[in-house]
Amino acid sequence: MIKNKAQETDREEGKRPAHEQVYQTLRSQILFGELVPGQAVTIQGLTDSLGVGMTPVREAIRRLISDGALMFQGNRRVSVPVLSDGDIEQLIYVRKSIESELSRRAAQHMGTSEINQVEAIDRALDAAIQAGDVSGYLRYNHAFHATLYAQANAPVLSDLAERLWLRFGPSLRMVCGRFGTQSLPDRHKDIISALRGGTPDDVAQAVAQDVEQGMELMGGVSTKRTPQSSFD
Repeated sequence: MIKNKAQETDREEGKRPAHEQVYQTLRSQILFGELVPGQAVTIQGLTDSLGVGMTPVREAIRRLISDGALMFQGNRRVSVPVLSDGDIEQLIYVRKSIESELSRRAAQHMGTSEINQVEAIDRALDAAIQAGDVSGYLRYNHAFHATLYAQANAPVLSDLAERLWLRFGPSLRMVCGRFGTQSLPDRHKDIISALRGGTPDDVAQAVAQDVEQGMELMGGVSTKRTPQSSFD
């Protein structure tokens, strides 16, 4: 009998410890900008909104603070950090270093099938851009890079890259809100072209340019602190 994929996914979710489920939920909300920089939320508010106990929320928050995705504000409140210009400068440097190397390694392992998979994600990204779908843009943009980097077979570098994305993801949503999805730079076509006909160094260079152009738009946007609010 063929199993229903959605039901199978739900069962897999059910096998995870509560704190892991909460961590993944909050991580997704941060990564895709559902919690914006400077927005404060209370632990009790998160407990109520997620329908879970206080203990798994505290454990998930502890991990996200360790990831650099949240900061503790006292009085049982946490918030997504607001990036300074100095933070952005450092993120550009580290992202270019790590993600260029990931893409260089990935290019050495990718065949036509893997490149087609990345290109299909980029087509979905283009559709989201044309539709002005900010959530779709953020998710497909992340999926494009994550799928590419997964081919590098470099788990240490991939983990570091994911942690960096947690730090700038919320600010990227603010950039989308200011400039609109159709105004954002997109060097993905250059990356795909380099994957098909270039060298690993060409792929690495295209990724570095994509990272730099996207991150530079955050200057002057993410540093404007968002009025704080909380789930009480």
